[in-house]
Amino acid sequence: MRRRKTAVAAGCCLAFLLGTLLNLLFVPGSEPAAAAAPRRGAPPPRPAPPLHPPEEEGGGGGRAALARQIRERYEEVLRYRQHRAAAAAAGRRPLRPRERRLMDLAPPRTSAEQPGPRGRAAAGGGPRAGTSAELSLEPPLLGCRDIRNVSGVQYLGSGYTKAVYKAVLNRTLAVALKAVDFGGHDIAHCVRQFAALGDCYRLAAYKVVKEMILLQRLRHANVLQLYGYCYQDSNDIPDTLTTITELGSPLEMIQLLQTSWEDRFRICLSLVRLLHYLAHSPLGSVTLLDFRPRQFVIVDGELKVTDLDDASIEESSCTSNSDCFMEFPARNFTLPCSVEGRCESMNEKRNLYNAYRFFFTYLLPHSAPSSLRPLLDKIVNATGELHWGIDETAAQLERVLNLYKSGEYLQNTTRMPKAEYRRVPEAFIPDENYRCWPSYHHKGCLLSVFDVNEAIEICNSYSQCKAFVLTNQTTWTGRQLVFFKMASNHIMPDPDKITYVKVTD
Repeated sequence: MRRRKTAVAAGCCLAFLLGTLLNLLFVPGSEPAAAAAPRRGAPPPRPAPPLHPPEEEGGGGGRAALARQIRERYEEVLRYRQHRAAAAAAGRRPLRPRERRLMDLAPPRTSAEQPGPRGRAAAGGGPRAGTSAELSLEPPLLGCRDIRNVSGVQYLGSGYTKAVYKAVLNRTLAVALKAVDFGGHDIAHCVRQFAALGDCYRLAAYKVVKEMILLQRLRHANVLQLYGYCYQDSNDIPDTLTTITELGSPLEMIQLLQTSWEDRFRICLSLVRLLHYLAHSPLGSVTLLDFRPRQFVIVDGELKVTDLDDASIEESSCTSNSDCFMEFPARNFTLPCSVEGRCESMNEKRNLYNAYRFFFTYLLPHSAPSSLRPLLDKIVNATGELHWGIDETAAQLERVLNLYKSGEYLQNTTRMPKAEYRRVPEAFIPDENYRCWPSYHHKGCLLSVFDVNEAIEICNSYSQCKAFVLTNQTTWTGRQLVFFKMASNHIMPDPDKITYVKVTD
């Protein structure tokens, strides 16, 4: 009896093991273990040649679905190269544009934890012949030769698709290098689903190519400059793509809130100028589907868009107003459907409302000159309700700029009784600082003024102010920077400055 029970138990175990083995070997869509997603740092298998539109495989299955995705993305790249959007299918109900968020909840990786940009530089300075011929890219200013001996490589960040690095070329030019992140979400998800690293790289790389083409086509002061690109072999994958762009500083909203109103206004003005250009671009109206502060950088005080792989020129088609529905976290909008069967200004309005909710509400009104606040509040409210389009919004912000630069905004202010000041030319007060907010100097009170009269009014408004010093420095609007001081006990000679000392209160 005991032998019989033992034999039965052994038979059950053997049947279970055989069943498990058969499931592993013959599960639909599975690949051998060697094709699994590689660990970071492990050499991946050699894939098929990248960046050429594949022939779709017959039948269903995962590989055919991946091939279709690659072809669709390749055709999207071609549409941008040809300066036209794909024709919408007649009578088809519109699909809402894809709005993705980046992996905000993923723990950030430090620079020490990041691998450097992968691969070795090839000898040539441009792309391989097949790819360059297909995409008709302009000759790059910088190429593979230039990034062969980069120095100071530093990981800056990554999103779903790309990793970004800072590097110094020829020990002089600091640039940003962008490449597909082999450890990023897009590659990892694709490899888990299709177990084909080479084709998954091609799918992700077309987003980098799309962004590169848009950076070439959209020439504007508030679009990041593309310096060049390089195709090189990396990780056993031929022709991996690295783009070389202008380097900017990340946009940190907390830091921006601590800067002067003048600098914050500059950010909003440059954003509106960018959106005005995108609404009337050579490609048509361009919308930024992944519109958030992290998609922008600051270069010499100007805001520039850096991430364009989720930009779109597709205009939503419609048969009724209900098809033109825009949904945001705080509220929703329904735009009119035109007689041509297009949602009127949807790309433009989506950009404008995102500018309102991410930038205008935080940066425009706070600590602005009191006489400008009614106009600024009107701008914020009109964009928050989408009563204005980008043309009117841009015109109103340019009006604010003109009032501020010309000093006309001072005509509507209530002037305080003036104290008397003694002018001391070619003099400077080195110490006697006090702090004010917002200030251009973190240890003192350094503000911009239109003229001496405005400096006097500011000094009169601070009880601790007993003197101020006019410097020879100006802001981006041409306004003069002034140090405000709490005493004038130690006055030093300085040929580039003029000091005013309060005589009577």
